[in-house]
Amino acid sequence: MSSGSTTKKTISYQSAGVDIDAGDRAVEALKPSIKKTIRPEVVGGIGGFAGLFALDTEKYKKPLLASSTDGVGTKLVIAQKLGIHDTVGIDLVAMVVDDLVVCGAEPLFLLDYIATGQVVPEKIADIGAGIADGCRYAGCSLIGGEIAEHPGVMKPDDYDISATGVGVVEADQLLGPDRVKPGDVAIAMRASGLHSNGFSLVREALFGVGKMDLGTVVPEFATAERSQRTLGEELLTPTHIYAKDCLELAKECDVHAFAHITGGGIAGNLVRSLPEDLQIEVDRGAWTPNPVFDVVRQAGGIGEEEMERTFNMGVGMVAIVAPDQVDRSLAVLTARHVEAWTIGEVAEGGAGVRLSGSYRTAG
Repeated sequence: MSSGSTTKKTISYQSAGVDIDAGDRAVEALKPSIKKTIRPEVVGGIGGFAGLFALDTEKYKKPLLASSTDGVGTKLVIAQKLGIHDTVGIDLVAMVVDDLVVCGAEPLFLLDYIATGQVVPEKIADIGAGIADGCRYAGCSLIGGEIAEHPGVMKPDDYDISATGVGVVEADQLLGPDRVKPGDVAIAMRASGLHSNGFSLVREALFGVGKMDLGTVVPEFATAERSQRTLGEELLTPTHIYAKDCLELAKECDVHAFAHITGGGIAGNLVRSLPEDLQIEVDRGAWTPNPVFDVVRQAGGIGEEEMERTFNMGVGMVAIVAPDQVDRSLAVLTARHVEAWTIGEVAEGGAGVRLSGSYRTAG
């Protein structure tokens, strides 16, 4: 046995890269935003092991619970480069609740998950504030979540976010392909931009092939409110949340189905809301896609087919309504400040979705 003594280095969770105190501060910073989303059905507060929601079973005859989970994808890379973290929270909520509402379900509550290389409470608070804003827009509660610190796996400034939502719909009010009939009309709702799909292609087109910069002012992005708008600002435009618009439309009109236009484009998503033996021919000439799609297409030299199978091309949601409900449906959406137009009619004699004609151009 050696007569000398050896002092063994003491390590801790913090020295290994996980700061529990920072995580606790992040949770505290989120609480004011979360409180703004709370519906009367929420039981207890934030901090328990599970979020509790008291479903009013007397309100429904035969309730069906709907669930959806999603993330934001590589749009987060843009947010991280610009240091703007609140808008992607809105994107996250949109991706979840607008899937729920497709079947006619009212979004009830959401749980989020934030993973990061290093917890910075202020950054987590910004992300959480965006998620809370999205929940308020959708009318649902943020009742819980998880903040995970992954040193050695993720770089300190990197993060990823995801969420799971739950909604409810009466069984006899369930929307979908079974309700769709020949003669029904498809009504498109304007997208706010790229939304949250296809950003791996967007980044390769703009920054790889196109050699563009996030700070570049793009004349095509000018609006009535802003004479100058950068590429970065356009790319971080939050996804429009259609949940309340769709629920109001279903309440006021004879809606048979919705289609949330995400990855896969118009054809790839609209077909999911059609019976297998019916078809829709979508008229591209019914609308002008947002300018960002043409900027991406030209910068990357992307073909039309690839654009349409990747992006929403200016349509964020489609409602399929009874033919005698078209004018009323458009009026309801206009009253809610949602730009909408008819894009096609459900017909027999084939199956699936086909796009025809040419898009309108600005000017």
